[in-house]
Amino acid sequence: MIRYILRRLAFFFGALIVASILIFTMIRVAGGNVAAVVLGKDASAEAIEALVVEYGLDRPLPVQYFDWIGGMLRGDLGQSFRTGESVAGLVVSRLPVSVPLALSGLLLAMLIALPLGIYAARNIGKPSGAAVALFSQIGIAVPVFWAGVLMSLLFGVKLGWLPTGGWIPWSVDPVAAIRSLVLPVVSLSVVLAAILSRYVRTAVLDVMNQDYVRTARAVGMTRTEALIQVGLRNAALPIVTVLGLQVAELIGGTVIIETVFSLPGLARMILANVAAREVIVVQSTVMLIIVFVMVLNLIVDLAYGFLDPRIRTAS
Repeated sequence: MIRYILRRLAFFFGALIVASILIFTMIRVAGGNVAAVVLGKDASAEAIEALVVEYGLDRPLPVQYFDWIGGMLRGDLGQSFRTGESVAGLVVSRLPVSVPLALSGLLLAMLIALPLGIYAARNIGKPSGAAVALFSQIGIAVPVFWAGVLMSLLFGVKLGWLPTGGWIPWSVDPVAAIRSLVLPVVSLSVVLAAILSRYVRTAVLDVMNQDYVRTARAVGMTRTEALIQVGLRNAALPIVTVLGLQVAELIGGTVIIETVFSLPGLARMILANVAAREVIVVQSTVMLIIVFVMVLNLIVDLAYGFLDPRIRTAS
């Protein structure tokens, strides 16, 4: 297991290095002269040259890259060209919105998908099982932004139970902050749960047809006992894999939901800074999101190795 963990960690850090190089290179290649992109087409040559010198953009690209990476390792993500604000400060100010939204959405989706998927598998061929399968099909077809709009219209506009947008900081009113996140979290998790429940149903059905489950039932276990004691660990393997793949979808859904509900989260900040040509802000925040996604996928890889000894042996 130790060898497997070390291999996964080596791959993780190697992938981070490659991702950072790609982000740095693509922004430089796509933007041409970064200072000219920031200042706009009407900027004078003197102003562009001054900005180039001020931020060290005249240095060789490898030097700029290692300065950026070294700063990130020290917690210095750079500064905004336009306002001079610390990128780290901007990110920290948005995390109280984005982190609870993403993690709560993922957790709620799992809490919905796991029991529904297992129930649908155990009741295949029955109306109740077909109803769950129908829910997953509808959920997959519904875009995240449309789910957000429907939730807002029903629970916010028509029933008036929850706010339809905006944000109250945790330090001002924790209860109001939670209320601000309820509809966004539910909108994000319902669509994700529909996708996950379909995979859970398929995985459990596959396990229930395996010989070891039949053997467990032949020695006196009930269908439920055989599934819990023998089958669930094997059913968890494809579920864990799909969950890792859905993390990236979760980030994309967060971008849309923050826009629909006017939440001042990290995703909206990135979009605003793309429009404002804040190259350093975009570069550093995108890298942070990639680190977050890759950390979650590392956890999934380690969980996969724990659940399936064959993976550890093959590695």
